[in-house]
Amino acid sequence: MSCLLVLSACGGGNSDTPQEEGRDSGEVESDELTQVTVMLDWVPNTNHTGLYVAQEQGYFAEEGLEVEITTPAETSANQLVGAGNAEFGVSSQEYVIQARAEGIPVVSIAAVLQHNTSGFAAPKEKNITSPQDFVGKTYGGWGSPIENAFLKTVLRMDGVEVDDVEDKVNIVNVGEADFFAATSRDVDFQWIYYGWTGIEAELRDFPIDIIYLNDLDPVLDFYTPTLITNESMIEEKPEIVEKFMRAVSKGYLFAIDEPDAAAEILIEVTPETDPELIRASQQWMSARYRDDAETWGVQDEQRWIDFTDWMVEHELIETAIDPTEAFTNAFLPES
Repeated sequence: MSCLLVLSACGGGNSDTPQEEGRDSGEVESDELTQVTVMLDWVPNTNHTGLYVAQEQGYFAEEGLEVEITTPAETSANQLVGAGNAEFGVSSQEYVIQARAEGIPVVSIAAVLQHNTSGFAAPKEKNITSPQDFVGKTYGGWGSPIENAFLKTVLRMDGVEVDDVEDKVNIVNVGEADFFAATSRDVDFQWIYYGWTGIEAELRDFPIDIIYLNDLDPVLDFYTPTLITNESMIEEKPEIVEKFMRAVSKGYLFAIDEPDAAAEILIEVTPETDPELIRASQQWMSARYRDDAETWGVQDEQRWIDFTDWMVEHELIETAIDPTEAFTNAFLPES
């Protein structure tokens, strides 16, 4: 996890916003902007491009918002957003369901990507091409309990009898060590997102095998990542959620239509990241933000129902939730 990164939106306006009525210049004074915080799930990457585009292009300011984008240090976005310490955040469907099962009132308000691009990956020479090949190997994780649950579940789905996953797989917490560093030492495979680590492997000419979760079972095509808010924001400040989503939607549509320009915006705010990786990842991601959906961000109710049922069936959550309360499309501009 990198150090805290805080970026605030600049001025810039739109004559449709109440604060700007009668203005000729389109500028919005900073004391007229509503301040909100977005808590990322990790360091800035191409999952987050639409947020930074909305900031740099002035889409947030046009909606009367001053947005602080920050990365979590010790606490997750779900916990901070659920507690009201941040108005918005980046999470994913499995963590939203898990949070709600624990009584944390977060709600998913948009799918950043339409399909799950994550999977278990290994250098090609490891010959790990199915979950059965995990047996006797070392998995490098980031210390989340849900990782063990997914490993156990996919092993069982592939016919491996397992009660305690650590009887079959050696699990080590590699923390911040990246895929390439970890697998060059004593780790055999990791859970990665192809749009970032897989693209980096391509750039490095580092052949990998990846077992996509949604290839194992269509029900594993859960939304990851998603944007979240909390129930209080939806109930008490729906107009803020609406403004935020209008700006963010513009940001992701810009990233879809103009990936090169979007990449340069992200490069500007993350100078420590390899610009070639950002450019290549942005090209790959641009076709996958909306993918086969009619509009960016829309979430399908049946996918929420099916994946929640799957998590209950495989004991990934102890308490069943109502999946229809875990997400909403109501704040998407096209809905």
